[in-house]
Amino acid sequence: MIHVLSVDDLSDDFLQSLWSEALSRKGKNGKNLKGKILTNLFYEPSTRTSSSFYSAMAKSGGQVIPINNVHFSSVAKGETLEDTIITMSNMSDAIVLRHSESGSAKRASQVSEVPIINGGDGNSEHPTQTIIDGFTIYNYLNRSLSNLRITMIGDLKNGRTVKSLV
Repeated sequence: MIHVLSVDDLSDDFLQSLWSEALSRKGKNGKNLKGKILTNLFYEPSTRTSSSFYSAMAKSGGQVIPINNVHFSSVAKGETLEDTIITMSNMSDAIVLRHSESGSAKRASQVSEVPIINGGDGNSEHPTQTIIDGFTIYNYLNRSLSNLRITMIGDLKNGRTVKSLV
């Protein structure tokens, strides 16, 4: 089973293949995920990451179980991350997890029966944002991230998107 937990898990060949496939499908709505269910499990607020996965699943024929406010879930009653992941992995084909604790995606992957996609964990990483940033560079500059010089601005100490891209 393949999890997307860290940018360190993503080889240049994998990214090139993914971006090439994305370009070939750009503007096309397929149904290759018909019958598949993705759980968006967000312990923190999200607009772009949550909506991007929701949109991609809808355009590909799949469905989403949106859990965008865990304060209204069993977490409010004390359910652990691991228990929530075990439950949701029995209902889903994959889980996108956004959590406030660094390392939470790795913890989730250790108990999940389905792939875990790290949608941001604490101030550690946000590999899906790196995939999107890399795709933008690949699409507009026609090159990979290897040996590329870029300038970063913002909260460089705590910004998980910056850490992932670097």
